[in-house]
Amino acid sequence: MQNFVDEIEQRTPAGIAAAIGRLIASGHLAPGDRLPTVRVLAAELGVSPATISHAWQALAGVGLIVSRGRGGTFVQDAAPKWLPARSQSMIGAVGSVRLDLSRGTPDPLLLPALGPALSRVAQRAVTPSYQDLPIIPELLETLRSDWPYAVESITVVDGALDAISRSLDAVTRFGDRVIVEDPSFPPFFDLLDQLGLERLPVAIDEHGIIPSDFAAALKLGPAVVLMQPRAQNPTGASMTAERAEELARLLQTTPASADTIVIEDDHSAEISIAPDVSLGRWLPKRTLHVRSFSKSHGPDLRMAALGGPTALVNPIVSRRMLGPGWTSRMLQTILHDLLTNGESMAQVSEARRIYFARQKALADALNNVGLEVRQADGINTWLPVHDERDAVVSLAAAGIRVAGGRPFSGAEASRSFIRITAGALTGDVRAIAQALALAAGTPSSEVPSLGTRWA
Repeated sequence: MQNFVDEIEQRTPAGIAAAIGRLIASGHLAPGDRLPTVRVLAAELGVSPATISHAWQALAGVGLIVSRGRGGTFVQDAAPKWLPARSQSMIGAVGSVRLDLSRGTPDPLLLPALGPALSRVAQRAVTPSYQDLPIIPELLETLRSDWPYAVESITVVDGALDAISRSLDAVTRFGDRVIVEDPSFPPFFDLLDQLGLERLPVAIDEHGIIPSDFAAALKLGPAVVLMQPRAQNPTGASMTAERAEELARLLQTTPASADTIVIEDDHSAEISIAPDVSLGRWLPKRTLHVRSFSKSHGPDLRMAALGGPTALVNPIVSRRMLGPGWTSRMLQTILHDLLTNGESMAQVSEARRIYFARQKALADALNNVGLEVRQADGINTWLPVHDERDAVVSLAAAGIRVAGGRPFSGAEASRSFIRITAGALTGDVRAIAQALALAAGTPSSEVPSLGTRWA
């Protein structure tokens, strides 16, 4: 107990929670270890039981400890084993919190209403043949008219990760190298690891992959470049056409990357404020472009369009016919309705405007309290902090849940970050910005500008 108490320097709820968090992170407290009772620890520290209770609530709020009633309070066990490794570390906490900014999911109130679209779907799930084209013609026409470049083939799959997984299966072999943004979406790292692919993390800035780092990685002969052209998760960066052209030129002129395939995850296309951009404009024969509708129209639609050269798309469609076959044509009909109905289109347009306003409000408020940030695109903001664990725990003590940055790093991170789902913010954000600034724990002169690289 005494060693336990000695680690607690600040005897406030946030200070106690941060100290316990460090003990858990360092392994001095292991999953399943029982913690002292509130009254015993309060007596040892000379504080009120309420102070300990608030600290315990903060730790429970970020998933580090769990109360078992009269059985005591324990360090939380590992995340469910059915989750991939990075997803286990991302799962964070369950339960109520005053403000949850950790999820990276769209505001459900900003998704278009499904009722009208559902009312227009046929009452019977009819498909004339198992060998029909996997995408309904009217949806294909709509997607093709809005694609960022002239594309040969488009199909529909069950979400962006399904598209990326199937693309990687089709164009890589065990041991191949894959360029991936750093930081990036944690399930990408899990997917590459499970497929036995070597990750080549490349730093990004507010305009996307940094060309000099990209050029160095291309010399290693990667099979694939996996990238997010807009509203990059977690940073909210969007690639410019100038940056895309420069990256395409490097792919064209680097001998070791003559056969490299580009896989683009445009997961926030309908709610991004940035212009549509794709390396497919310059490399149409080497680009697989994924357009997801989860952020804009609803995660449970589980639908994404995958477009590229016929030589790459057809094998993916063929292999899929030996599994799920096709994405439900009823769901495709609903998506087509949402993409073409005036009222639904207006709702998505309004959501894009609101997300823009929320990101701007947060960026302005953070700059006003001394944190130099650029406004992010989409729904996420990437904030540098002095210590990730301390920031997450101190914010939890204030009733705010955020995502720690470590799972998003493709290499050993030299700095700490947290990801904030700015798209979930409503109302006046000045108090939240103040809490984030306090949690960052670094003088403003030392906070790296979001105009610099994020690796």
